[in-house]
Amino acid sequence: MGTQKVSSEADTIPAVGVLETLTPSDLRLVVSTYRDVLRVHQDELNRLNVYPVPDGDTGTNMALTIESVVGELPADGAPMGEVCEAIRHGSLMGARGNSGVILSQILRGLADTFAPLERVGARDVVAGLRRATDAAYQAVLRPVEGTILTVVRLATEAVEQAGEASLSDVLERAVRAAADAVARTPELLPVLRDAGVVDAGGRGFELLLAACLNVVAERPVPEPEVVATPAAVAAHLPHTDVADLRYEVMFFLHAPDDAIPGFRRAWGELGDSIVVVGGDGVWNCHVHTHDIGAAIEAGIDVGRPSDIRVTDLLEQVEEREEEAWVREERTAAPAPAVATGVVAVAVGDGLQRLLHNLGVQHVVAGGQSMNPSTAQILEAVEACAADAVVVLPNNKNIIPVARQVPDLADRPVAVVPTTAVVEALSALVAYDASASLDENVAAMGEAASRVRAGEVTQAVRDSVAECGPIAEGDWIAITRDGVCATTKSAADATIAMLDRLIADDAELVTLVVGDGADDGDTARIAEHLELAHPDVEIEVHEGDQPLYPYLVGVE
Repeated sequence: MGTQKVSSEADTIPAVGVLETLTPSDLRLVVSTYRDVLRVHQDELNRLNVYPVPDGDTGTNMALTIESVVGELPADGAPMGEVCEAIRHGSLMGARGNSGVILSQILRGLADTFAPLERVGARDVVAGLRRATDAAYQAVLRPVEGTILTVVRLATEAVEQAGEASLSDVLERAVRAAADAVARTPELLPVLRDAGVVDAGGRGFELLLAACLNVVAERPVPEPEVVATPAAVAAHLPHTDVADLRYEVMFFLHAPDDAIPGFRRAWGELGDSIVVVGGDGVWNCHVHTHDIGAAIEAGIDVGRPSDIRVTDLLEQVEEREEEAWVREERTAAPAPAVATGVVAVAVGDGLQRLLHNLGVQHVVAGGQSMNPSTAQILEAVEACAADAVVVLPNNKNIIPVARQVPDLADRPVAVVPTTAVVEALSALVAYDASASLDENVAAMGEAASRVRAGEVTQAVRDSVAECGPIAEGDWIAITRDGVCATTKSAADATIAMLDRLIADDAELVTLVVGDGADDGDTARIAEHLELAHPDVEIEVHEGDQPLYPYLVGVE
């Protein structure tokens, strides 16, 4: 990419379309442009991942983080301080995942630098990048080189060495340095080298600089790259591979600032990928760990955790075939008024019909990493003809979003924290529209807890898991304990998973058949159940869900 130099002398007329400074309106445009760029590159960033299932979520987390910022931006014409406060607050409160939390610190460093200014010049950008770099490193308990941290640091060092330069020259230099740093991340992080990918978070930061340069000098942003399926990941850095620590725990911590160093040390004994950012008594906290309870208790020891989000890293799956991010499915006729209504989240025409038939008033389209917003779930809740509403999120990633609805709704709302749609099907058998909210929550929660859930999908790359080596194209069976089987057919994977899930006390197997599932495979699975587990009843439903030919519930 060529460099277009612009003199910083006051009596020099700048080139057409090139900005010498950023106004508050320009900064707003940078943020919205970055949001648009991340959406375009979201799939690319998600695929820069070492897991065998299509589960990469870096692009999604960064895009949703910046979406939160855009949602808080004031109207055009607001002063710099208001724009920067929206960036600071929106990124802190909307940060998702490790990458989103680090991005929030980078944005905060820039916003803190720009807030007192009327216009942002080249020197201000350099100072902002330094502040962003320091903030990002300070937020991470054990910084790992070869990640977004390296990329932001090297970009900052490059512009600090530039001397006197125009705004566009500074950004040109930063973009080149970031691109070079991203390309070198596999040299610093063996897990990236072994997987054959570059760091996704670093690439996401590179796109932030590219969005800035696009606004300042009308430079085109990079086109999404085709990311090849990585090779097997045979070795990982000690304590740095997210696949080695199963759960991602995030929450907001309301605690005194002087309690945070001790809290960081406590988390340092429990896991890795630790990021704690914030201040003035409110902190956004992120850790990868095996011990969910201890991670939350560490927060309780120093303050009050809220909006607790726990994600099983093996169960995140990107929905790549949906053109719409989220879409609420509505019924043709209004439902009759009831004492307690139900809102559920699901994707697939068959599943949505099935949920409606079981009494759900509104189904919000969404599922594995195709996460609806709080606003969309709230809209469905308020559309219910009911005195109170139960929400069934049906995915671990959606539970924390759903749990924000009760505080916002115009009627009593409770969340039964279902993590799979097969749990919701069982819960709905216990649902009584004429009963009270509390009665339904108790009955539906107890019914859902009896379900042992599993799912079958196809590996998108070579890898290794609990069950051994996985080859690209293998069918893998995933339960709450991780990948339990890898086979050459969806039927074999489902059968292996069922044999593991069905205990002596099992009475019912629910099989939800997805879009593209083979009729012969479905018949073979049913036949196996009848022969190997004759005392277990079988229910087969057409779900039409994408990517997962079979969802299984055993109770």
